[in-house]
Amino acid sequence: MAQPLRRQIVLLNVAIFVPAFAILSWSAVRTYEEQIRQIEGEARAMAATIVGYLDRGLDIAAVQTVIQDIPLPSGSVITITDRLSTVLARSTEAEQYVGRRVSTEPLAVQDVPQFVQRVGVDGIERVFANDAFTKGSWLVSVGIPTKVAWDRVSPIFTRNAAIVVAVTLLTLLIEFLFLRAYTRAFDHALEFAHRVAGGDLSPPRAIGMPSREMETIQHSVIEMVNRMRAARDAIAAQVSEERRMRQELESLQRQVIRQERLAAIGVLVSGVAHELNNPLQAILGFAELLQLREDLPEAATQELALIQKESTRASAIIRNLSRFSRQQTADASPLRLCDVVASVVELRQRRLVEDDIELAVMETNAPPVLAVFPELQQVVLNFLINAEQAVSECPEPRKISIATSGRDGHAYLEVQDSGAGVPPENEAKLFQPFFTTKPVGEGTGLGLSVSYGIIQSHGGTIGYRRAADGGAIFYFELPAIDDPSA
Repeated sequence: MAQPLRRQIVLLNVAIFVPAFAILSWSAVRTYEEQIRQIEGEARAMAATIVGYLDRGLDIAAVQTVIQDIPLPSGSVITITDRLSTVLARSTEAEQYVGRRVSTEPLAVQDVPQFVQRVGVDGIERVFANDAFTKGSWLVSVGIPTKVAWDRVSPIFTRNAAIVVAVTLLTLLIEFLFLRAYTRAFDHALEFAHRVAGGDLSPPRAIGMPSREMETIQHSVIEMVNRMRAARDAIAAQVSEERRMRQELESLQRQVIRQERLAAIGVLVSGVAHELNNPLQAILGFAELLQLREDLPEAATQELALIQKESTRASAIIRNLSRFSRQQTADASPLRLCDVVASVVELRQRRLVEDDIELAVMETNAPPVLAVFPELQQVVLNFLINAEQAVSECPEPRKISIATSGRDGHAYLEVQDSGAGVPPENEAKLFQPFFTTKPVGEGTGLGLSVSYGIIQSHGGTIGYRRAADGGAIFYFELPAIDDPSA
């Protein structure tokens, strides 16, 4: 398992500095041993010098004086003993040790080792160098404390240890500063990686990096995230576009089905209208013939007049149904908007009465226009049906008004309702295809779009505005013609 960077740095320092201190300790021990050997050499030289003095024939008293004046390291001692191990002279504490036997065994000079390291009679550990004066069977022993070797080594060891400690602290400081910069960069990268893993592809924040390689990696990662965000946005846009296209396709499919149903209903209505028209014409004709008889009572004449009136009205409704259900394209012809309004009202009159909606038709002297009657009929019918649905959701009174007029060489028509009007945020989308505020299944969003296309094809304008009382006003105007017979 991978270790954190900080722990790896600590382990690396331990792996470096522990062997360094071990080497330093080993070097101190080796230096101490070298100093011991050097002390042995110094003691040997001193012993040889003293033996030389003895060879000159100096008496023991003179030797005692000489060895007391020899400069030696602190704690050193020079001892001269005879073959019975009796101290004859001593450089320090002579009055205490001179004449005293330091060993119970007789001294065999030839068996005395040249060097020995032992604790002296005063309890101090020394390195002793022995040299024999065979003439008098005396043994000269020069002892230098081993502490002298340590005193010589300790300054070197202390200095080296101080150097190692200083280098260690300096290295740790440099590593801290170095590791701090890299740790900050790694923490930033780790935080950013967790954010990207969580799905957040917002533009990352660039920070200063401790090396050019890290800057290159940061730039590459930022560029990669930007491309990922662009790809995600592109995919989201593509999915949204596919969803919109699928919805439009479904709407078009529903519209095709609806158009097929309307076409079938149109064929059915056309056939029914044709079949009903003949009986109605017979009823109308017989009613007119019966009214010509003079022997009929007044009441019967009035009833025949009512039959004639209603038959004429039924015939007009059937004629409008036949005209509206035609699927073939007709040629434009001169017509008046009031005739279009009358045909639409006849088609919707029964529904208006059932829904208790008050309809007011205001006709002024609107000039004739050159248009296709069923197409204008469809536009006015769309306006009226939308108005019916708007006022049906409002409390009474429910009112709709249809007004026609002429202005500036145009014929003008508007349909106003007492409903709640269109929300301002939806006004700009009213005439867009498939836009509707009606519940699913109650509208296709094509009525106003088709009406817009019809009016545009006739060279007119169509629009919407809010009424003074808050309702909606849908209107259109078409170019007027001066001579309807032209």
